[in-house]
Amino acid sequence: MSNNSISELKSVVKDTLEQRGVLGQIKARIRAEVFNALEDRTERKPALSNENLIINELVREYFEFNKYNYTNSVLLAESGQPAAPMDREFLLNELNVQPDESSRSIPILYSLVAYFLQRKDGSAATDFRNPGRSNRGGVSMHEPLADNGR
Repeated sequence: MSNNSISELKSVVKDTLEQRGVLGQIKARIRAEVFNALEDRTERKPALSNENLIINELVREYFEFNKYNYTNSVLLAESGQPAAPMDREFLLNELNVQPDESSRSIPILYSLVAYFLQRKDGSAATDFRNPGRSNRGGVSMHEPLADNGR
């Protein structure tokens, strides 16, 4: 095969994979596998703080919702987050967040971001001691940004 034929074949394969929406997945899978191959499994990771466990869990829930499976696998491997997900009700309770019916099917992270963006739009200065709390003192959750027409 000539160099032109190889270049043309590469271009066609790349275009086809992009059109099918799998090129990004393949690249992410390769990165995850390279990371796993290079990871020093003998090096002990420091214990995760409670805050890091919660933050990692919010990110995991977001990744899973958006089907970022390979990215999620790297997060779990690199962070040392337990393989079993935390209970969503536990997370909501720890964060003092009160979900509404429309937010139960979306990641908590979407609702937290939407809440603070709405606070920003509603008032220039956010009082973090009393950020529009519900009757239990928790933050009310809202629809994700895309559903708010933003």
